[in-house]
Amino acid sequence: MNETYRALAEFAQTWGLLYFVGLFACVLFYALSPKNKKQFEDAARLPLSED
Repeated sequence: MNETYRALAEFAQTWGLLYFVGLFACVLFYALSPKNKKQFEDAARLPLSED
């Protein structure tokens, strides 16, 4: 049982790390993509707008 747990923990650590690195890369690409620049600039000015 101890060996099974160790193998499962190693699998989860390895693939979990790869999953979160991939997710971070996707979020970073989305945030820095030039096509989203205007959307983010509009959102940044939203608190300053008077309605």
